[in-house]
Amino acid sequence: MYSINSETSHKIKLPKTLFPKIFVFPPNRDTLGGTSYFIMSNGANILIDCPVWESTNQDFFCSHGGIDYLFITHRGAISKAKAIQSAINCEILIQEQEAYLLPEANVKTFREKLQLTPTIELIWTSGYSPGSSCLYYNYKGGMLFSGRHILPNKQGIPVPLRTAKTFHWERQIHNIRFLLEKFSPENLQYILPGANTAFLRDRGIIGNAYEQLSKLDLHNLFITQPLL
Repeated sequence: MYSINSETSHKIKLPKTLFPKIFVFPPNRDTLGGTSYFIMSNGANILIDCPVWESTNQDFFCSHGGIDYLFITHRGAISKAKAIQSAINCEILIQEQEAYLLPEANVKTFREKLQLTPTIELIWTSGYSPGSSCLYYNYKGGMLFSGRHILPNKQGIPVPLRTAKTFHWERQIHNIRFLLEKFSPENLQYILPGANTAFLRDRGIIGNAYEQLSKLDLHNLFITQPLL
């Protein structure tokens, strides 16, 4: 059993199943409404960003084989990563530019990419933050866990969103182009975003991902003003 010394759980909802062995957690206030995911792949159990760290979720991980890796998609999703590692003894994965934010944790860093398993790759997509990254899972036609690099807008369309806190907007747009060059309609079917999931209603995922990204007017997006 994992030691429990955290928030109360009486209002915490259980994670939902999106696909077989892929789960989504309710938004975490500690990460400004960030959404976390859990993948039980053949190679490893991977938690993407930090959910609320309390007994309901801890019991869930205990009953599903624990966590091998905790992948942090950007600095704003660190939350209680160190506490999760201390409780479960998982390895934390983070892009090298943001590893300094976890000085007391045992972290594994990467630069441009990291092939974690035969079907899972970590991809550096700087822009939202210096170390903003995505996780690609070659499963069910291809899934991109996009962190805050790509988010649904109010219409549920996947877009890069420019805010006052965006680190480097030009790089973020550049990395949308990079993903379009790297993938194709055949191997990028879904986007699972790291926030704004309420805009997806009951679907919880963005389908026809490559097609939707390819329709974005990146030039006009580049000249947009930051959202407040």
